[in-house]
Amino acid sequence: MSSSAMSDSSIVICECFARDGLQHETVAVTTAQKIKLIDTFTAVGFPRIEATSYSHPGRIPMFADASEVLAGISRKAGVWYKATCPNAKAVDRAVADLDAGHGANELSLLISATEAHTERNLRTTRAGQWQRVEEMVAGAGSRFRLVGVISVALGCPFEGDVDPDVVAADVRRFVDLGVGIVAIGDTTGLATPRRVRALFERLRREAPQATLVAHFHNTRGSGLANAVAAYEAGCRYFDTSFGGVGGHPVTIQYGQGRTGNVATEDLVNLFESEGVSTGLDLDRMMQSSKLCEDILGRPLDSMVARAGLGPVRTKGKVDA
Repeated sequence: MSSSAMSDSSIVICECFARDGLQHETVAVTTAQKIKLIDTFTAVGFPRIEATSYSHPGRIPMFADASEVLAGISRKAGVWYKATCPNAKAVDRAVADLDAGHGANELSLLISATEAHTERNLRTTRAGQWQRVEEMVAGAGSRFRLVGVISVALGCPFEGDVDPDVVAADVRRFVDLGVGIVAIGDTTGLATPRRVRALFERLRREAPQATLVAHFHNTRGSGLANAVAAYEAGCRYFDTSFGGVGGHPVTIQYGQGRTGNVATEDLVNLFESEGVSTGLDLDRMMQSSKLCEDILGRPLDSMVARAGLGPVRTKGKVDA
């Protein structure tokens, strides 16, 4: 990575352990534990935290306590606490919680870039899901900051390669609906740095109004390389999860192996070591890493959790 591309800037990380991480878990995590996790993430300094999902509790029981979690967390001014909404009923629940004084202030609205993944993951067609998104945007109004999420944007386990024209059109459609933040999801880790760089450069040209988020899974070990490629293409927003935990719900499996996210600890260590600020308290980050392992009851997949932080550059110096 070139030093000029990796200097004099900062990135914004959304910590996704409490939602995208936990949705893949069979371990029982209590409401109190979720609240403790989110409060710990707040203390680390994450400016965005994916707190929960308004998915149907019968389909993803892990988030049946979404309202209780949002009511219990200690919020910090300026932090965005995000909830995922798959349909209009989910937005109605988000609005009700907000009216009750304890809602999320940021909502994710989901789209898949292929028909096969849309049918499997969202149980509708792409046209049907876009209709849902329009209903959700209308239901949310101006009460929330909205985030569009495009799954399988860099490769689909069912259809293979994804046409970049489709992804670019989806980004523009989100922008036209007033959704200014759009996450580009490599949902099962099929991306490569070359393809990531080309896509993000194109999206920045064709949809300059959009704030792009890099959401990569480390399924095949290329997550950090893809994150660097996105950064070098101008992306400054990233989704990660402590310990690399996360992926699709356990009822949805794509082939063999894991679908976990890029590990927060590893991405933060890499960027901070290159002089790119994350704004996070690194000591508290490592304490949070240990808490995540304790709650799930096993070692997780972060390399930095095993080896420790590397040298970190601060204002031109290198701290061992």
